[in-house]
Order: sequence, then structure tokens, then C-alpha cells
Amino acid sequence: MRGSRLRGDPAPRSFRWRSRVLLALLALAGAALLWRAVDLQLVDHSFLARQGDARFSRVLQIAAHRGTITDRYGEPLAVSTPVDSIWVNPGELALADEQIPRLAGALGLDREELARRVTSNLDREFLYLARGRQPAEAAEIKALGIPGVYTSREYRRYYPAGEVVGHLLGFTNVDDAGQEGLELAFEHWLAGEAGAKRVIQDRYGRIVEDVESIRPARPGRDLVLSIDLRIQYLAYRELKAAVREQRARAGSIVVLDVTTGEVLAMVNQPAFNPNDREQIQAADYRNRAATDIFEPGSSIKPFWVAAALAAGKYDSRSVIDTSPGFFKIGVKIFEDEHNFGAIDIATVLAKSSNVGMAHIALALAPQQVWTTLTRLGFGEVTSSGYPGESAGLLPAYSQWRPIGIVTMSHGYGLSVTPLQLAHAYATVGSLGVVRPVSFLAAEGEVAGTRVLEEPTCHELLAMLESVVAAEGTGKLAAIPGYRVSGKTGTAWKATAGGYSTDRYMAVFGGVAPATAPRLAAVVVIDEPSAGQHRGGQVSAPVFSRVVGGALRLLAVAPDEPVRAPEELPANATPDTLRTAALQ
Repeated sequence: MRGSRLRGDPAPRSFRWRSRVLLALLALAGAALLWRAVDLQLVDHSFLARQGDARFSRVLQIAAHRGTITDRYGEPLAVSTPVDSIWVNPGELALADEQIPRLAGALGLDREELARRVTSNLDREFLYLARGRQPAEAAEIKALGIPGVYTSREYRRYYPAGEVVGHLLGFTNVDDAGQEGLELAFEHWLAGEAGAKRVIQDRYGRIVEDVESIRPARPGRDLVLSIDLRIQYLAYRELKAAVREQRARAGSIVVLDVTTGEVLAMVNQPAFNPNDREQIQAADYRNRAATDIFEPGSSIKPFWVAAALAAGKYDSRSVIDTSPGFFKIGVKIFEDEHNFGAIDIATVLAKSSNVGMAHIALALAPQQVWTTLTRLGFGEVTSSGYPGESAGLLPAYSQWRPIGIVTMSHGYGLSVTPLQLAHAYATVGSLGVVRPVSFLAAEGEVAGTRVLEEPTCHELLAMLESVVAAEGTGKLAAIPGYRVSGKTGTAWKATAGGYSTDRYMAVFGGVAPATAPRLAAVVVIDEPSAGQHRGGQVSAPVFSRVVGGALRLLAVAPDEPVRAPEELPANATPDTLRTAALQ
């Protein structure tokens, strides 16, 4: 019975069937796992690797600092200092939104505004919260351990001399790229090239491992300017004092090295501090010495005389009859302060005789004068490369009419920049050789092009010395121990429909020492309103102090004997000292 029951029991057969199904399922699961492993390792490997890298691997930018700008002696004028910027991954920070008030407090931001910025940029992986923070401050924020908050190293420009070099250098933006002045002009030279590297970071943004260097950082190249910071400080101090004392609207000074064409100093008032970005306004940061044009008044007369000497029409012995003290052409009358009678050309310049200049100008062919003025650089930008430099205005000689010729010989009807005018005086000082204006320190001798003959320049320099003599209009430009050649200029400012009779440009331009010129300078004071307005009263004393100080700083030997102190009266005044130096 038992054997019969065992033989007829279906249980063993059912057990075998279930075991086969189970084995098949296990085999199928194993095959699926094997296929999935193959799929992950071979088919989807690159995708998964990218996903893993996206979570832990980062390509970080390696900041490259901007090149340093120095004066000709290595004094730093612009340097880049390291700063840190704080940025977030909005998606990561949103997952820890309870930390947003804490982060806002650390950054000094409004918590609601910060929350709005984060939630409205969830589709982005990068969002700046603060730029240019001190590294210590950024480290404190990073130490809070808030997910999605990161820092990156950047650089910020710092100008040790502040507003003394503000107009000259300009400034950079938040990304350390040049925006104005020489920072913009030499952007290609100063700007560095950022590098990149791949790193592994943990969930808190800490670098675990440097994987590879993708591109090394290339720092910007240093720039050595022609500027002498000592002379720049001196010019800044004297111009600021003069503008304040004369209650003037503005002012500019340019100092050039006659022998090389280098710009040794260039300052303007009002000035601005490039370190204080919040107070920078467009009206303040333009470099008036290179960008603003003005009618130069009588300071242009020496170059008309140069054209007359070059044409052979006149020489130092020529006499011009200025009687009866006025000159009429058409309906226009040009007058002198007094009837100077018959005078030589040196006296025409010394007394700034409008009548004498009218006779000289009308005796010349327009093309001759235009050619001379053009060769001296008027009507064209200089070779300085300064951004926004103006070319001034010199009408084509075909448009000149007699009344216009006389007007231009007095410094009206044409416009110049202070830099152009200083360059023209430097050309006369270099005895007729025009050299390129440069903001870069020269290496060795600088070649030039001859535009005036040496005898012409010698004659003109001797004539211009009479302007600074005791009886000349520019006697306050005298420098004890040095002979000075220069010219004053006082011009009415143009207004709608004509010229203002109570707003002036006061100008003085010249070179020193007159026997072997080393420096050329132009001083422009815009709208002096303290009671004096003539170039000989307002600008000439500034020229004396700036150029005199610069010559001593450069150790230029005096070319005029200075009387010993015991030879001077005990009650000698500054005017007495100036007169004594000229005797």
C-alpha cells in the first residue's frame, strides 16, 4: 500500500517543476544583472562618468593678475591685489533654503532679496553674490559650510598715488579690464590670460584632489611709463593750489622732455581718485589735457612768427610799425593796449602786440603758415595713442580770408589741446626736430624729423626770452638760475553767437633752460574768477614753480648766474629775486 501510494503521489513531480522555474528565474535575474553590469560598464559608461564628474568634478578658473604699471624709476602707479568673489549654485542652495538668512547676514544683503535672486535663477549653476571681497572675509563666509556657496580668486586694481595719476591712468572695471586712460590704451599689454584646472570637490565645495592642469595662467606684462612721479606730484600740487586760489573752473598741466618727447607729467583739476569707484562720474574722469580743445589766444603767436622766419619774410632785426595802436580790416578793429610804435618782432611777442601780429600774418602766404603749423602738429592727433585724444581744429588754408588770418594769428578760429601745444613748444625747444609724444619710458636716443631749421628756432627762442624779461607779459614765469623762453595767452571763451567778455582761458607755454632746452610745459587755467585772468598773471607763476622744481629734480645745470644771498637786499621779495635772476 505504502509503495503504491508513493509511486502514485504527484508531489515529487510538482517539486521538480517548481525548482526548474525557480532556477530559470534565478538564471534570468543573473543574466539581467550581468547585462546591466555590461551596460553600465560599456554602453553607458561615458554618460555615467559625466554625471559623476558633474557632481564632484569641477573645472576651476585660475585668475591671472594684471601687469603692474610703474613710473620711469620703478615707483608703482597701479598694482593688482588679490580678492575673492562669492558665488552660489542656486539649485544646491535652494535645497538648504533655511540657510539663506544666515548667508544674507554674513554678506550684508537683504534676506528677502537674496531669496528672490536664488529662487529666480534655479536654472543656472552659477550666480555671483559679491565681488571683490577681502580674502579673510571670504574665508569666514566659506567656513559657514552652507551648501552651494563657493569662492573664486580674482584681482582688483589699486592705485597707490590716488588722484595724482587718476586722469592719466584711468581705471579698470570689476573684471580688472581697462576702461579709461592708459589702462585702456595698453589693455593688450597689461591684461593676463586666465588659466584652468580640473579638480575633485566634496559636497561642501572643498577641493579634494587636483586632477589635471588644463591651461596655465599667463600674468599680464608690467608697463614702465615715461612719467616721473616726483614731477607728477609737483605739477598736481601746484595746479590744485592755483585752481583753488584763482577760483577757476578747471586746469591742466603737461610737461614734456624736449630731448625724447616723453610725457613726464600730465595732471588736471578737478581730479578723481580711481580707488574710490563709487564717486567716479563721466564728467570727472576725462583727461582734459588730451581730450579738451580750446582757442589758445596769444600762446599761438610764436608759431606764426616761426612761419614768418622760415619763409624769409622777417628776421630778428625786422621792425614793424604798429602805429597808431590799432589795425582795421573790413569792419573789424584789432587793438593793442598801447601804441607801441615801431618795434621789432621780439617786442611784438614780449608785448603780445595784436597789431604787430596782424602785419606779420597778412604778409605771409596762407599755405606757408598752414604747412608750418601742420608740421608742428596742429590739427592732428599726436602719436601718444591716448584714448579719446582730440586732433584740435586747423581750417584748410583754402578757406582762409584776411580777417580770418588775422584772427587766427591772435589765437582764435583754431583750437588745440594742452598736449598739442606743449608738443609744439617742445619741437621749437629741440631746435626744429619733432619727436613722437610717448607715455612709455624711452630706451636710448629717440629719433625725430626736422620740421624747422636750427637758425629759425635759435632766433625764436631768443625772441621768446624777452616775453619772460622784466618788461614782458610773462615775467612771472621766470625761474631763478635758468633762462626761460615762453609765451602768455589770454583768450575769451566762445559762447553761443560770439565770445564771452568775462570768461577766459589763461595760458602759458614755454621751454627751459633757454640755452639748451630740456623741458617744455603748458599751463592752462580755465575761467579764473578771483580778480586776475591773464595768462601772465595766472598761469605763468605755475609754470615757474613746476618747471623750476622739475629742473632741480632732474639736476639740470643752471644756465643763468644767480646772485649770492649776501648780494641781495635784506628785504628782497619774490619779485625782486625774479628780477635779479634776469639781470
